[in-house]
Amino acid sequence: MRLSQVVRSGPGQYICEEGALRYLPEKLTPFHRPYIITGKHAYAAFQRFLPGKLDIPVLFYDETASHEDMRRLSELARDADVIIGIGGGRALDTAKGTAELLNVENIIIPTVMGTCSAYTPLSAVYHPDHTFKQVDYYHRAAYLVLLDLSLLIASPRAYFVGGIGDTLAKWYEAEAITRKYARDSLSLFVTMGLAAAKTTLDTLLADTPAALADMDAGNITPAFQRVSEAVVAVAGMVGGCGGEYGRMAGAHAIHNALSYLPETHGILHGVKVAYGILVQLVATGDADEVKKLMPFYKKNGFPYNFATLGITTDHETAIATLSEFAAGGQETFVLAVDAVSPAHIAAAIRQVEDIARQDRTL
Repeated sequence: MRLSQVVRSGPGQYICEEGALRYLPEKLTPFHRPYIITGKHAYAAFQRFLPGKLDIPVLFYDETASHEDMRRLSELARDADVIIGIGGGRALDTAKGTAELLNVENIIIPTVMGTCSAYTPLSAVYHPDHTFKQVDYYHRAAYLVLLDLSLLIASPRAYFVGGIGDTLAKWYEAEAITRKYARDSLSLFVTMGLAAAKTTLDTLLADTPAALADMDAGNITPAFQRVSEAVVAVAGMVGGCGGEYGRMAGAHAIHNALSYLPETHGILHGVKVAYGILVQLVATGDADEVKKLMPFYKKNGFPYNFATLGITTDHETAIATLSEFAAGGQETFVLAVDAVSPAHIAAAIRQVEDIARQDRTL
């Protein structure tokens, strides 16, 4: 049985509150040789909110989330019995991959809310040139996931917007994957994954404007915490319970394809996934849902066409690049649309452009 099919609904322990970093020394007492894997900016943010100091070796990843860097770090941490990942999605994915190579536990501390990477026992792996390679699934879920709301309220807003975009995809991708099955044919855990996905969607559509305003004001409110937990934790439960029925489909295939347009490399993961949702919805015959989402996208800063993605490649060339890659046999668009073709995806991209031109909101 593939690891992607195994139900793993969450980490061994999960803590989310203001000042939660104060619990870290206590949670490290079972271990003797911890190592931190992080990025320089993330580690600086972590240190600002950590009460006291930790005498732990710190290793900095190279920002690729590549197999090559995971192997390098595993050599440097050969005597580790736990890896502490601190940072955003790529740093955390690197930490999880390194822990897998070492066959040790991992503790995950997100410093931004860009994805559900903190909660999931898998990594999005890239080539050293930052193009997408594959998704790896791991034998261990996190020993502990620690969300410090005091740290996260001070994190960059752009990552939170990206995380909201990534989380919006949970419902649309899971629904597209499962719509071909009778609901009473799905296992109860898959049904739970779908319920988690719908909960995240409803929470984001209701609370995103308030949560972003609260973040701008520096106020930790119930709305901010709800959206934070939807992005980092509940979103992770979708795939954890639903397995392959609740993971990536068309939206993530478009994200992966966008990595082959160099001008999109600076766009955050979830922001590109948010655009992919629109392409998937048109491809599955749900263009009316795109029209409903357009005001939400415009109000909250999500890309809804090539212009808002900042694509500078000739548009026909870009469409061909995206559609050929996303329709490929190694990609997941086929989970949303059976036997999807490049022509089908190309037509969907063009229709998204048309809908964006016709929309008059804002």
